[in-house]
Amino acid sequence: MNTRPVDILGHLFTPEAIRAHFIEDEEESKVFDNVGRHSSLKGYTVPEFKAYADEIGLGRMHVAAFQGWSYRQQRRYLSVTPEEVWEVSKQLPGRVYGLFGVNPHDALKGVRHLEKSVKEYGFVGIHVHPHGFDLGPEHAFYFPYYAKCVELGIPAVFSMGHTLSFMPSENGRPMKLDRIALYFPELTIVCTHTGWPWVEEAIALASKHPNVYLGTSAYAPKYWKPEMVHFCNSWGQDKMLWGSDFPLVKHAESLAQIEGLDLRPAAKEKLLYKNAEKIFRYDR
Repeated sequence: MNTRPVDILGHLFTPEAIRAHFIEDEEESKVFDNVGRHSSLKGYTVPEFKAYADEIGLGRMHVAAFQGWSYRQQRRYLSVTPEEVWEVSKQLPGRVYGLFGVNPHDALKGVRHLEKSVKEYGFVGIHVHPHGFDLGPEHAFYFPYYAKCVELGIPAVFSMGHTLSFMPSENGRPMKLDRIALYFPELTIVCTHTGWPWVEEAIALASKHPNVYLGTSAYAPKYWKPEMVHFCNSWGQDKMLWGSDFPLVKHAESLAQIEGLDLRPAAKEKLLYKNAEKIFRYDR
């Protein structure tokens, strides 16, 4: 069993992907400028990423075949195909795994592509970014994907909470996952990005539903709300998953900051890898 950190949500890290999606895309470039991260953007070839992961002690990383929609410009943005992720992940077996990005407008064509991605490419879940589509995750267009996840035995990972991108944040309210968890008790749901600024909503959902987990991606640990740190260190330790939303949060800085949170050893192990190893299937 892997005993090194598992990053449950990141982006395709190749030089071409980083340049196209974060440096040259006008909308995302402004987002990274706003948070002072544009100058640190850097892509990695496959050999470079392997060396990078070895150096920082990273175990596994989930890379989203991201499907986003620009709310302002009404166009695709950050569009990464499952095949692009598969091309990288097959060169890094046991280290990089894909998440199928859901475009709710692809309907059953997308559901078929999801099934292929799991069965042929070894993908371990879906990723839903509801903000740009302006369709909350409880919208009917997503439900065929959730049903297929149950059939395939894979989790659904949601980018929730406020979005740094220029899109309506309301679609990321964690409470929008409540009805999904009620309708699909067999579906493992991961509410990422800490749910901020609705962190207590996210904690409430993870406490209420056995099938709901809370992920930390996109927020550096030094900014985690005290309520979430307490949840992670006590009664919610079995429901927490670590993530980066890389390249937004750098792995080394996140891991170093976690060391400063004074987490109990068992809680830290569960956060960093044990809970992920429990809910994601890496043996396909």
